[in-house]
Amino acid sequence: MGRLSNAIDELVQRVDHSVGWHRLPRPLGIYALIRMRGRLRQRNLHDTGLPASLSIPPDGNGSEARHRSGREIDGTFTDIDSPLMGSTGTRFGRNVPLEDSYPDEPPRLFEPSPRRVSVELMTRNEFLPAKTLNVLAAVWTQFEVHDWFSHGRNDPDAPFEIPLDDGDDWPERPMQLLRTTRDQAPPEGGAQTWITADTHWWDASQLYGRTNEYKERARAHEDGKLRVDPDGMLPADLDEGADLSDVAGANWVALSVLQTLFTLEHNAICDRLRAEYPTWADDRLYDKARLINGALMAKIHTVDWTPALLAHPTTVMGMHAQWWGLASERVNRMFGRISKSEVLSGIPGSPTDHHGVPYSLTEEFVTVYRMHPLIPDEYTFRGLDDQVIAELTFAEINALHTHERLGEITMPNALYSLGVSYPGAVTLHNYPRFLQHFDRPDGTLMDLAATDILRTRERGVPRYTRFRELLHRKPVRSFEDLTDNKQWIEELRAIYDNDIDKVDTVVGLFAEPLPRGFAFSDTAFRLFILMASRRLKSDRFFTVDYTPEMYTRAGLEWVRDNDMRSVLLRHFPQLEPALEGVANPFAPWRRIPARSRSAAVETAAGTHAAS
Repeated sequence: MGRLSNAIDELVQRVDHSVGWHRLPRPLGIYALIRMRGRLRQRNLHDTGLPASLSIPPDGNGSEARHRSGREIDGTFTDIDSPLMGSTGTRFGRNVPLEDSYPDEPPRLFEPSPRRVSVELMTRNEFLPAKTLNVLAAVWTQFEVHDWFSHGRNDPDAPFEIPLDDGDDWPERPMQLLRTTRDQAPPEGGAQTWITADTHWWDASQLYGRTNEYKERARAHEDGKLRVDPDGMLPADLDEGADLSDVAGANWVALSVLQTLFTLEHNAICDRLRAEYPTWADDRLYDKARLINGALMAKIHTVDWTPALLAHPTTVMGMHAQWWGLASERVNRMFGRISKSEVLSGIPGSPTDHHGVPYSLTEEFVTVYRMHPLIPDEYTFRGLDDQVIAELTFAEINALHTHERLGEITMPNALYSLGVSYPGAVTLHNYPRFLQHFDRPDGTLMDLAATDILRTRERGVPRYTRFRELLHRKPVRSFEDLTDNKQWIEELRAIYDNDIDKVDTVVGLFAEPLPRGFAFSDTAFRLFILMASRRLKSDRFFTVDYTPEMYTRAGLEWVRDNDMRSVLLRHFPQLEPALEGVANPFAPWRRIPARSRSAAVETAAGTHAAS
């Protein structure tokens, strides 16, 4: 059986190399993706081990049942048999063999200069829009990344010094970039490792926090709810004293919109649970609402966001099957699971499986989520009459101005504006200019494009050609194999000294031709096949504990019956004309037609007055 399976995998890979999975008829394409995922699970999960100093924190309430009945803020006990797996303070894993994960060292670390790569290959000379998406899709990416990836504060000692070309207008010479804080006790004899400041689990920590102190400040301590001001906005004091050099410094109006939206959703879930279970105490309502809200976000990411960015018919069907199974959503709704198989009935409710390697997110997965070209430089905010109310730069809507600006714009107008605007295409020469000269809220100046390049080298992510081969894609042997854009070929040849094997992974991902409907590269997609399903399949709250006993019957129904559209319209029904006829809420919304504007404005005014 093993030989036959390997032979099928080899055949699928040859077909993929010669034809491309995305050119196959949909049933064959789905089968190819299932086989590719199986091979990736076998060959592209590599354990970096647990830090020697890590230990299970003391149980504050002395109750094992507490660990089993809900998520811990630090991610411990998500796996009962291995309580530290995926918790805060554990190592990022790898999707490449450990011998391929050694960091670049000087001088190779700086060859070519990350700043030169930024200026000559990334700079946005004109905005290239992704016309199949809206800006809400771009913001969702950041919203989710803040749940998954954080290396914590960078190391202020001995920063990297980046050489600059003559004529570079960077105000300081040389450019300095802080190092990522390293694991202080990496595996003996192994490659360098790094520690997560968040949990690795898909547990909505971007909303609920990474510390008990933040969790308690965010809670209303009544009916399980989170704090919301009378005007429907998040309290201004929620992030008081936050470290602006860390995640809090990346906040901005659009990100706050999603944080507010899902805070309101949490409270709506609490109302539903309270009606169903009137005797429940505050803590129990909070824990269950958090679990339900987190699962709903995971579902939205799986069946709304990903199909919007990977809008090929095969991948759209594949992502829905990941949640509902190939038996279809209709069968799942009518009969529930008809099999333990994740292929037939979806991952939620299937058996937990780590595929032989303890669960963690990986440095390579961090790399493929470097999609900053999605972000525009400038933002036009419109009212629900479609009239412009503000034209602002990112500097005017960042962390230092978020609460004030969102109060002026209002949530309905902000959502509408994000819904009708295009993000940028994920490609070379489309990096936001403001991020190449980014005045961070903590007072530091950085070029984020140069940082993206340096981080992949510093953290041992292989250069593009090796990265691609390790993900079982057809090798590229020339710049012409990488891209059909003649201008890019000459630029890449000059910057990388005519050596295709020097091309940085981020650059290669941005240069690739895309399959039909894709917003990002086919190489990056290979890690999505693997890691997007792994985040669900390894987590008991999405597998063996995705049950009425854990979530409640009402909770599972809430996740089953809701999606991004219903969340938006539950809290802001005045957006309905903009979403009319829109198949996916992360695709461009309709400009509210004149006949609907007056009704929408009246609804908005009524909602504002009520709040």
